[in-house]
Amino acid sequence: MKNLESTSETIKVMQSHVSVRKYLADPIPKEHLLEILQSGQGAATSHFVQAYSIIHVTDKEKKDQIAELAKNKHISDAADFFLFCVDLKRLEVAGRKHGIVIEHDNLENFMVAIIDTALIAQNVITAAESLGYGGCYIGGVRNNPDPISKLVGLPDKVVPLFGLCLGIPAEKNEVKPRLPLDAILHENQYNVEKYGSLLDEYDQTMSTYYQQRSSNNKQTTWTESMANFMKNKRRVHMREFVESKGFHLE
Repeated sequence: MKNLESTSETIKVMQSHVSVRKYLADPIPKEHLLEILQSGQGAATSHFVQAYSIIHVTDKEKKDQIAELAKNKHISDAADFFLFCVDLKRLEVAGRKHGIVIEHDNLENFMVAIIDTALIAQNVITAAESLGYGGCYIGGVRNNPDPISKLVGLPDKVVPLFGLCLGIPAEKNEVKPRLPLDAILHENQYNVEKYGSLLDEYDQTMSTYYQQRSSNNKQTTWTESMANFMKNKRRVHMREFVESKGFHLE
């Protein structure tokens, strides 16, 4: 075990994460991409189901179309773009080999696939950043999941969850201050009472950050931003789309 006063390079990478949205034109070498993706596969996976697939979109025309559908130009600008998908199709094929029809419509199985996909994606960005690359997740693929699915040939039982842009950073933003650990960590029992003072302090921290960062300065706080973000239902079409892909969740 390392000295308590020391830290690891992995921890340094994880604590310095920022979203990178501007990239150099240089591509990421193939050997690095393969190493990054294989490192992603080291992520934990419930019962070893590995219920995910990744589409590496290298065709420029397709990238541009996805950028337009996702309403995110960074997809076109990035050296590499990956589409992370919930995938129970491969498990359907595995079941068929043994004469078994797997449970697509079980909410727990669908949640497992979402968690698996998120875990591999987090490993991928950490691996990429450890090699000096940067990236940004693109939830905007859920703005138009059906045409994006058709564009890359996703079959039933496969749902695009989010995208990931990767490349060599042309510029990097400052690290955003996260919530204080006390705000997310509870010991033995959930404590809602502590949020009042903790969120007041965090609002002060984020207000200062928003005003002093090097770009996109604004006058707001974290609670105000979150209240405005969460006050409306978002992407309500996703339920119908998920059902169209063969998931009638119970």
